[in-house]
Amino acid sequence: MADLALYLSMAVIGYFFGSKLRNHETLIRWTGRLQTFAIIILIFSMGMRMGANREVVENLNSIGLYALIMTISIILFSIITMTAVRKLMGIDRFGNLQSKADCGGTVREMTSETEIKTEGDADEASSDNKMNFMTAIIVLCVAGGLLFGHFCIPHIFSDMEVFSNLINVMINAGLCVLLFFVGFDMGVDGTAMQHFRQVGVRVFLFPVAVMAGTLIGAVVCVPILSEISLQEALAVGGGFGWYTFAPGLIMEAGLVTASAICFMHNVMREFISILIVPLVAKKIGYLEAMAVPACSSMDVCLPIIERSTRSDIAIYSFISGVVQSAAVPIVVPLILRLG
Repeated sequence: MADLALYLSMAVIGYFFGSKLRNHETLIRWTGRLQTFAIIILIFSMGMRMGANREVVENLNSIGLYALIMTISIILFSIITMTAVRKLMGIDRFGNLQSKADCGGTVREMTSETEIKTEGDADEASSDNKMNFMTAIIVLCVAGGLLFGHFCIPHIFSDMEVFSNLINVMINAGLCVLLFFVGFDMGVDGTAMQHFRQVGVRVFLFPVAVMAGTLIGAVVCVPILSEISLQEALAVGGGFGWYTFAPGLIMEAGLVTASAICFMHNVMREFISILIVPLVAKKIGYLEAMAVPACSSMDVCLPIIERSTRSDIAIYSFISGVVQSAAVPIVVPLILRLG
């Protein structure tokens, strides 16, 4: 909760400064470059942490394969359920709320600003350059961080606990900087709150869609994975990407294999999300992009979602991640008790 309050505070502070500096174009260009640099540092640091984690490396066997299968299935169904909810709500793939005209059943945009934004996002030249650049940066940083963490960090740090503490501080600091810039972009944009008010309380349907898709994706894997039961698969999925918490709950229930799969699955979901969020935003939809990472949509993946979509989508993403994080301590124990 303390981290959540810190992240939210940084976003609010960034929003305040962004709203005040909206007309300073030169400064705004520099903040965009600084945000990209901060994303590079954050993702490289996360790659190092994963590459240096022996538990992750040692589990890259059958457990890793099971976790990968579950991750692919869960991400796929999370996207499917989000698409279904988005269409039922009358939202286009750019996250714009639509309404039907009274006479012809034709669809018009709610505001002229929204229409302008949609046309801009549909412009292939600028959109392709933005997405391709971000995807290339992410892939290179993840790969470089993994390799450096696995081959170099053990030789640099004799005590891996020191490295773990240091990298956690670096990642938290990086997240604070990035969330400041996310808030700053919202303030500069000036229309984020307008979009949010248009959707209203229905924004809470977004995390429900992600959680439903996650659990459906977990159930689909049961006939394929012989090592875990339906209850265990649901418990793994019910972690919603929270790899530092959910595996511990499952371990306490004595389900060692399921706990290991849960840990690997949640790590994979976060890292695969980092890689594919820009692509999902470009090819499928903005709301679908925020469905991919689950809990991480409120912190680690939030800057990437914001850079790949819009500032109002970042608000939805943050709320979605908070709701899912709050659900984990309820959903996982409930599933485990049902057995």
